[in-house]
Amino acid sequence: MSEKIIIYGKAGCPYTSDARAAYGENVEYFDVMIDSNRLDEMLKLSKGVRKVPVIVDGDKIIIGYGGS
Repeated sequence: MSEKIIIYGKAGCPYTSDARAAYGENVEYFDVMIDSNRLDEMLKLSKGVRKVPVIVDGDKIIIGYGGS
């Protein structure tokens, strides 16, 4: 079984929604507007970039999705 993909995003963001749909069931999602600890995690991973979604796929960090 492959490692879970982590998506940091926010409710109402179409890019976050698209990323969650594209990655399917193997996703752990965190809403950074609800959980400030997760926002801090996201900012560390993105090196301070405040853009969602931030997708963690193993060792790969992807900032944005589908044109965001």
